[in-house]
Amino acid sequence: MSSLTPSLPPLSLSSPPNKHATTTITIPTKPSSRPTSKPPSTASWIETLRSQTRSSHFHEAISTFVQMTANVQPDTFAFPAALKAATGLHDMNTGKQIHAGAVKHGFDSSSVTVANTLLNMYGKCGDIRDAAKVFDRIPQRDQVSWNSMISALCQFEEWELALDLFRQMGAEGQEPSSFTLVSVALACSNVGKRDGLRLGKQVHGYSLRVGDRKTFTNNALMAMYAKLGRINDSKAVFGLFDERDMVSWNTMISSFSQNDRFFEAVTFFKLMVSEGIKPDGVTISSILEKRFTLMLLRNDDGLIATSYVGGALVDMYCNCRQVESGRRVFDGILDRKLALWNAMLAGYTQNGFYENALRLFMEMVDASGLFPNPTTISSVLPACVHCIAFSDKEGMHGYVEKLGFGGDRYVQNALMDMYSRMGKVEISRSIFGGMESRDIVSWNTMITGYVVCECNEEALVLLREMQRAEENNKNGDDFDEEIVSHKPNTITLMTTLPGCAALAALAKGKEIHAYAVRNVLATDVAVGSALVDMYAKCGCLDLSRKVFDDMPTRNVITWNVIIMAYGMHGKGAEAFELFKGMVREGVKPNEVTFIATFAALSHSGMVSEGRNLFHNMKNAHGVEPTSEHYACAVGVHGRAGQLTEAYQLVNAMPHKHEKVGAWSSLLGACRVHQNVELGEIAANNLLRLEPDVASHYVLLSNIYSSAGLWEKAVEVRKNMMKKGVRKEPGCSWIEFGDEVHRFTAGDASHPQSEQLRNFLEILSEKLKKEGYVPDTSCVLRNVDEEEKENLLCGHSERLAIAFGILNTPPGTTIRVAKNLRVCNDCHAATKIMSKVVEREIIVRDVRRFHHFRDGACSCKDYW
Repeated sequence: MSSLTPSLPPLSLSSPPNKHATTTITIPTKPSSRPTSKPPSTASWIETLRSQTRSSHFHEAISTFVQMTANVQPDTFAFPAALKAATGLHDMNTGKQIHAGAVKHGFDSSSVTVANTLLNMYGKCGDIRDAAKVFDRIPQRDQVSWNSMISALCQFEEWELALDLFRQMGAEGQEPSSFTLVSVALACSNVGKRDGLRLGKQVHGYSLRVGDRKTFTNNALMAMYAKLGRINDSKAVFGLFDERDMVSWNTMISSFSQNDRFFEAVTFFKLMVSEGIKPDGVTISSILEKRFTLMLLRNDDGLIATSYVGGALVDMYCNCRQVESGRRVFDGILDRKLALWNAMLAGYTQNGFYENALRLFMEMVDASGLFPNPTTISSVLPACVHCIAFSDKEGMHGYVEKLGFGGDRYVQNALMDMYSRMGKVEISRSIFGGMESRDIVSWNTMITGYVVCECNEEALVLLREMQRAEENNKNGDDFDEEIVSHKPNTITLMTTLPGCAALAALAKGKEIHAYAVRNVLATDVAVGSALVDMYAKCGCLDLSRKVFDDMPTRNVITWNVIIMAYGMHGKGAEAFELFKGMVREGVKPNEVTFIATFAALSHSGMVSEGRNLFHNMKNAHGVEPTSEHYACAVGVHGRAGQLTEAYQLVNAMPHKHEKVGAWSSLLGACRVHQNVELGEIAANNLLRLEPDVASHYVLLSNIYSSAGLWEKAVEVRKNMMKKGVRKEPGCSWIEFGDEVHRFTAGDASHPQSEQLRNFLEILSEKLKKEGYVPDTSCVLRNVDEEEKENLLCGHSERLAIAFGILNTPPGTTIRVAKNLRVCNDCHAATKIMSKVVEREIIVRDVRRFHHFRDGACSCKDYW
């Protein structure tokens, strides 16, 4: 029997396990006994498992398999279905755990079906060496075994090995099937023109001898000839069979288009449409060439104008972000049906062309004689809210009611989104409450609305309502298809987790994480990225990094989040290493990546690294510095006390960039380093550009107060009051139990206010004995020293920390978040406090984290 293993790179048996761990699956050798009602039979479990896998509901299938193993012993039918689900998710780690279960039960060697499914899983999930090991250990290989291994080798572009194995297959007397020929044809097209054509013709000849006229075999042969430059041979194969499918047509159209034979591409495209085959995304990727569209419209014989194809083309072009091409097709159709208008409207809205969408909608209503339907309105409402030039947004609601669409669920979802983004979340909630039936989009839209309006606690409350509604659906006697879809999905989680992050609600975040793991949603890249962000913003950098390391797939957002996480926690060197690692892994940094990296370098005083990165970001990474990047670079210099360099950088900014962010960075740096002269210059520029922003007045006033210039400070505050500009009050919050407790400076509204005040007075005396000296310069009022000390004790973060100390067990870490920068005095006091009360105290302010422990802070007094 042949062995593949020697032909492949050696794999050490002591290799570490895959670091991208996902769902942990425990497969018992015996079913557990449960005192509840009789569980479903093995056959029932397997039918559910197979049905979910066939329907591509892979997450649900894995969940079912886990539940099954807790009730009955899985058999040779259960393991293949579960492995197919893991394959569908490209989740190698879960597949390996299922493999371990199969080994435990002895099915990996006794069942060729299980072995073949394992082979397929390893091949498609990216481990060709393990696939080869499985193949070598199959005692009686069947045709599927050979096909799976050849296919896996082709997936890894091991073309020569694939052809060698094909020869071995024949030598062992195993007849190839159509699936074998498809893989071998692919290998032939990738081993060089001369050898590929010679071998490919032999494969073609074999298929003719055995009478293989299957569509997918012919498709593979057509693709092979086309890739080897024999377009006419490909065309000849196409003409020899009648059972053509979408792949057949796409192969020919793509081949003609890639070889600049546009006339033939257009001809075949029209033939395809005339046979009733609707173009798909692959078709559109072949015809995105502008010359194709122009030729198609110029040679139109009425086919597009009289069929649904025009709308399909518009839809596909817009989905590929080729909106102009979609509009050209739209304009070329004279008899425009409502579906075509809807396709163009949706294309404009989905691609951010909001004003174009509204103009087209008005044209439709005024000139076409057509009446909009709910689909039309669902595309127009998002355009209304995002288009600045359109002011009568609420008027659209009245228009919708006049049309009689106010009760349509899709329209209601769009209205909820519109009002939320207008800041009128209470109207959104009213619409939500009045809905006769809600789908998953309704719940997600309302939760998103709360998060957008910074009503994060309400978002978490609504998530609990959503989960209760799902439980009620499960426990109900009647099955109602309209209300069954209340189960939180990936959109729900990635929407809700930022709310947990904003509130520093770690317990709720962990609860959502557990739900994601139980329902096999944690492997989704968007959910994983949101979890990384949530843990980081709740002060758990280690957990954040663990989630990041365990993710099977990462995108640029994931990398941005982890870089930002390390930056917030003052670990600039580690953040910069992550940036380098991202580049090494081939992930292209975007604008946000550089903002996150600059912030990290700024928090750690890594000025030279920040300067070099700023000057090289365009040449090395292809990202043009924006206004935000200049503001970050100013912050890097300014925070390090290099105020003159920061000022020069602001003045050196190109004229096309607005300077608000840069001046703000400079003003903040002047506040930290008490530079009155440059602070006045920065503030004057900001007040000219943004006269209604409170923070500009406050920072300038603070600069004056710190310098003892009380009259100037009072004057700034008076100007602020005259203009009606209000300062955002300082607020801190802490999670305790199921609630988030909020405190403002001098707060007396909390039920424990008096107890907190007394505790802080006693604690203040203990701190003084340990060397704490109140920094009364942080009190920006012209009052006596004793009053200043009293005011310092009432700062919001101290009240929140005191609440945590009094209400949590000794030794528990205290996590507090604040909406403003921590003042110097609270920072000094909290350092000593962490030593006196023997607690780790983690404070997240508006810019970064401070980890206080044993009398020191992680920021090393640089913030």
